Amino acid sequence: MAQPVLVSLRGDITKLDVDAIVNAANSALAGGGGVDGAIHAAAGERELHEACAALGGCSTGDAKATPGFRLPSRWIIHTVGPVWQGGGRGERELLASCYRRVMEVAGGLGARTVAFPAISTGVFGFPRDLAAEVAVSTLRSLDTDVEQAILVAFDNETELLYERLLAAPEA
Repeated sequence: MAQPVLVSLRGDITKLDVDAIVNAANSALAGGGGVDGAIHAAAGERELHEACAALGGCSTGDAKATPGFRLPSRWIIHTVGPVWQGGGRGERELLASCYRRVMEVAGGLGARTVAFPAISTGVFGFPRDLAAEVAVSTLRSLDTDVEQAILVAFDNETELLYERLLAAPEA
């Protein structure tokens, strides 16, 4: 086991040919907007909805896997990030837990490459800069069998945040 190699890119997470992509899901795993809606649409609404329903939901900070169905990725790892409430309600720790649990689930599946969206930064309102810091610092702290973690930005601002953090020396 070792630290995963971290890279960033800008693009559509549903198009990536990786072992697993991460879905920033709601606790019911019922599909929604943003990356969640895009993943459900690309994977196949009916199949993914049925697979998610069988999981019985997911708690904030946890992660559960389904097949990738029509996606290039073999698996989708669903994680529920925290809703930003000002930072005093454990949001940072819950977000870090999302990244840790995804990597644990991925390792258990035998995944070697995992692509992450910017968890909780959409409708959940987590500040992008803080979320990017949590993502990079948490992933850098892990000892895992997953070889590569890809931080996928949907917009230029998030891509620049990831690039700056990845270029900085590890603390």
